[in-house]
Amino acid sequence: MSNADSSQTVFPRGFVWGAATSSYQIEGAWNEDGKGESIWDRFSHTPGKIANGDTGDVACDHYHRWREDVALMRELGLRAYRFSISWPRLLPEGYGRVNAPGLDFYNRLVDALLDAGITPFVTLYHWDLPQALQDRGGWPARATAEAFVEYADLASRSLGDRVKHWMPLNEPYISAFVGYLEGRHAPGHADMDEALAAAHHLLLAHGWAVPVIRRNAPGAQIGIALNLTAVVPASPSPADAEAARLRDGIINRWFLDPLAGRGYPADVVRHFGRSMSFVQGGDLKSIAAPLDFLGVNYYARTIVRSDAVPESQNEPPTVLPNAERTYMGWEVCPEGLYELLIRLRRDYTFSALYITENGAAYDDRVGPDGRVEDARRIAYLKRHLLAAGRALAEGVPLRGYFVWSLLDNFEWAHGYSPRFGLVYVDYATQRRIPKSSAYWYRGVMESGRVME
Repeated sequence: MSNADSSQTVFPRGFVWGAATSSYQIEGAWNEDGKGESIWDRFSHTPGKIANGDTGDVACDHYHRWREDVALMRELGLRAYRFSISWPRLLPEGYGRVNAPGLDFYNRLVDALLDAGITPFVTLYHWDLPQALQDRGGWPARATAEAFVEYADLASRSLGDRVKHWMPLNEPYISAFVGYLEGRHAPGHADMDEALAAAHHLLLAHGWAVPVIRRNAPGAQIGIALNLTAVVPASPSPADAEAARLRDGIINRWFLDPLAGRGYPADVVRHFGRSMSFVQGGDLKSIAAPLDFLGVNYYARTIVRSDAVPESQNEPPTVLPNAERTYMGWEVCPEGLYELLIRLRRDYTFSALYITENGAAYDDRVGPDGRVEDARRIAYLKRHLLAAGRALAEGVPLRGYFVWSLLDNFEWAHGYSPRFGLVYVDYATQRRIPKSSAYWYRGVMESGRVME
């Protein structure tokens, strides 16, 4: 990367520019054409779980409108599109019987993307586990990891001749700890032992799937998308430093370290104080299957204040959150992305990084002129791209950037109120309206430049 002058950041030729979505958040058609029930179908249909009683039953109706959406991607100049496959759309029971219409849908989608000159980046698991597998124990059960291998084999045999970028998992931290410990996501459990077993079996499923995908898609690039954050102690105190190290261990190192072949971090194992009896011989070697890239999903940094000592005995905070917040209440901190990327280069040896998600939700509205002006999103994306460019200039092997999200969509437990999209979706009519950020991003992709 080079800077033509101090007022712009220039990304290298070949840098991958894209946008991302996930199956449950956009597809709809939750019970059509033989699709099985997912844990998010069950969870969203449970009263009180989702804001406003929203569900993903229709979402953006992408299952029926995919041709329109691919044409829109082409119009907006996307070079790459990261999407996920719905496991129960392919295997309604999670294994065994194949649902041919579901497989046909993804084959048509991939062909259309390639015809439009858009490179598909496929995620196999973005949280919509077949409910049939949850009924048999879900991710805390080792059998679910075994079923995932069958699913990965089917998907990569079917698409591997055309899809050359694969991620078995998206954000296993969220699946395990938010789904099985905090209960805010499907399946809505609150059990530490389940969460730890789920985290391990998710990583094991990933590790087992990697060689299967390599066999079925020769020459493919395989990675994983992790939600990572820059963890910062609130003050220089030893208590805050220790609390920050632990938080980093739970969110970041618990997944990065085993993927890098280091096993689970000993300090966090001690903190959890569990037997870890679900880890069997050979598991850690499988989890550390060599990767071609690491996907980084970054939204905000994490400032940590210790609760191990009384506030009056701790040092005064010296790191304070920025006042600027997104609709989700998340701090806007592009510096955290820079620090995270530098830390990944310093502490790990992943040969390539992609920013596989980065974006911001706002309460976007259609103006009287029919346009959606989202200047705050443009400012957010610009500042984070400048931070990414700075890290790239300092030697971070960053290969691409995906905005979250292409479309406004179902934002999990928050329902439809937060809007992350480059494209506004009128859910009543399913009309798509590109926002001002979509046209701004098109200019970035065309030029490879971000003006400061």
